[in-house]
Amino acid sequence: MSSPVEDQSKTNVNTEYDTLKRVILCKPKFMAIEDVINDTQKQYADENIDRDLAMKQHKEFEMLLREHGVEVITLPSSEQFPEQVFTRDIGFTVGEDIFVSEMASDIRKGEEEALEEFLEDENIPYQTTTDRVEGGDVIVDRNKVYVGISSRTSEEAVRNLQRDLPKHKIIRVPFNEKYLHLDCVFNILSPEIGLIFPEALSADMVETLSNTYKLIDVSPEEQFTMGTNVLSIGGGKVFSLPQNANVNTAMRAHGFEVIEVDFSEIIKSGGSFRCCSMPLERE
Repeated sequence: MSSPVEDQSKTNVNTEYDTLKRVILCKPKFMAIEDVINDTQKQYADENIDRDLAMKQHKEFEMLLREHGVEVITLPSSEQFPEQVFTRDIGFTVGEDIFVSEMASDIRKGEEEALEEFLEDENIPYQTTTDRVEGGDVIVDRNKVYVGISSRTSEEAVRNLQRDLPKHKIIRVPFNEKYLHLDCVFNILSPEIGLIFPEALSADMVETLSNTYKLIDVSPEEQFTMGTNVLSIGGGKVFSLPQNANVNTAMRAHGFEVIEVDFSEIIKSGGSFRCCSMPLERE
């Protein structure tokens, strides 16, 4: 693992859109679809992953993050973990608190150990979640934490988070678990704007979210290509796939600068830019 940052102890994430300062990635060196664990993987299971192309696309993502002033920490890749590129799920930061996830899928159990090793080496305190919660189901906006309820994140985990984060309002967001994680159907771009795939949530839940955000609807076609799973890095800049033309046009119409990176090989496993990044610090 690598990071040239001198002060590794500072952690702070209060939104999905403040300026990204430090983030954890993991190269897709051993990426593969081995045990099919979502609908996207079903589509590509026979074709599987071109690792060389995945590495090339991920390298461009990492390079552009650095060019935009983001400090990148890289966890070591392990042949044991074909889903390891999706660092968002192994942990999450809320305020100054880091939570290391308890993974629900057998093929992913153990990925979190590399994160724990890094945090311990840098003397960064963390706590381990229990009763299943993965970072893809946790979306932070100031004093609110939206938590997706699915096969990956349990009701008990939500109760635990409310106990551990007494200054935050924890908002349960049940959704159709075929879409894997909350950030595959909902995301927040600014204090006013969000992305949503409304078919995955109840009408009441969509209305609740629309009372807080102006929601940009994502079509079924662009949800499949991870249209909601963008990564905001601050200053209105957002990483998104060029294939998601309608989402990108809508975001630009709302004043966002869209940084287009081809991630088409990596999304075959069911995740995109947000899934592949675990922020440690935003400001």
